[in-house]
Amino acid sequence: MKFFFAVLCCLSLSVAGQNPTYDFLRQDVSARASSMAGSYVSMTGEPSSLFYNPSSIGVLESPLAAFGYTSHLLDINAGFAAVASSVEDIGVVGFGVNYINYGSFDGRTESGDATGTFGAGDIAISLSVARELEENIYYGISGKFIYSSIADVTSSALAADIGILYVIPGNNPVTLGASLTNIGTQLDPYGSVREPLPVELTIGGTIKPQHLPLQLSINFHKLNESQDAVIDHFNAFSVGGEFTLSKALRFRFGYNNEQRKELKIGSSAGSAGFSLGSGLMMKYWQVDYSINSLGKIGSINRISIGINI
Repeated sequence: MKFFFAVLCCLSLSVAGQNPTYDFLRQDVSARASSMAGSYVSMTGEPSSLFYNPSSIGVLESPLAAFGYTSHLLDINAGFAAVASSVEDIGVVGFGVNYINYGSFDGRTESGDATGTFGAGDIAISLSVARELEENIYYGISGKFIYSSIADVTSSALAADIGILYVIPGNNPVTLGASLTNIGTQLDPYGSVREPLPVELTIGGTIKPQHLPLQLSINFHKLNESQDAVIDHFNAFSVGGEFTLSKALRFRFGYNNEQRKELKIGSSAGSAGFSLGSGLMMKYWQVDYSINSLGKIGSINRISIGINI
C-alpha cells in the first residue's frame, strides 16, 4: 500500500500542468457527492463514485446503476450515467458518461455581423475496473475518452484515473482513499498547441463515529499543484457529512474551502462553498437531491436516481 501511494505522488508531480483544459472534469457529478461538497474520494455505495476514485466500486456487492441531471447557472446543464457490476475473474467493472452543455451563443464576425447561433459542450466516457489487492484494500483504474466542441471546432483527449481504497472495519469503521485523476494527453487540440489536462491528486478519509448515525468525510484536493508554502497545499479541502435519519431518509451537508475563497466578493462570501442535500432510500431505488451555493452568483441544483439492478 505504501508503494501505491508513492506511485500516486510521483505520477502527480510528473504530470501536473498549468492552465489545464477540460475543466468540467473537476465538477461534481452526482447529487450525493455534491451535497457533501465533493468530499467523496473515500465514499462508497454507488456507481458514480468511479468518477472520484475508481477503486471505490470494488466494494459494491450487487449490480448498480445511476443517472442524474444538473441545473447549472444560466442555461448550462449537465448530467451523468453510470453502472457497475462484478465480472468473474476480472473484478468490478464500471462504465460512466459525464457531460456538460453550455447552451447556445450568438455568433459574430470580427466586424460584429451576426452569423447565427452555435453551441458548446464537453463529454467524457469512462471504463473502470476495480479489484481487491488484499483483504480490505482495493485498487482501481479508469480509462477515459474526452471530447469537446465549440461550434464546428472540436478537440479530444485520452486520460486515465487510478485510485486506492482501504477499509478499516470495526465499531468505528474508517475508509481511506486516494486518487490521481485525468492523467493523459490531447489527441486533437483546439489549436496548434496541446494543453494539459486537469490532473488532480486527492486524498481523504471517512469515519462513522460510534453511537452516531453519521458518516463524516474530509478530502484534500489538488495536492499535486505547486504552492509557495507547504501549508498552502491543504487549503483546497472539503468536508462532508451524511446523517441517517431513518431507514429511508438521509440528510447531507458539505463545505468547500477553496470554492468559498474563490467566490468571495469584497469582504463577504455569503453562503458560497456550502452545500446541502437529502436522499430517499427505497428497496430498489434511491433518489438524491443537492443544492450548492455560489454565494451572490447563484446556486447549482442536482438530482440523481440510483437503481439496484
